[in-house]
Amino acid sequence: MDNGAMECFFGRLKAEMFCGEKFASVEEFIQKPHKYIFYWNNERISLTLNGMSPVQYRTHFQTI
Repeated sequence: MDNGAMECFFGRLKAEMFCGEKFASVEEFIQKPHKYIFYWNNERISLTLNGMSPVQYRTHFQTI
């Protein structure tokens, strides 16, 4: 349980990004995880967070 959240994240990252993917260059390979992490934190909607992204959820409850 201590690293379950990170194992879940990296498992999803690997399955959604790298599985069967071909990269044209090392730069493209390096940029892809950065874009995915931005998506994961800012755009991904989670039902457990009341339909908000993680950043929206944190911002919403910091203002209350």
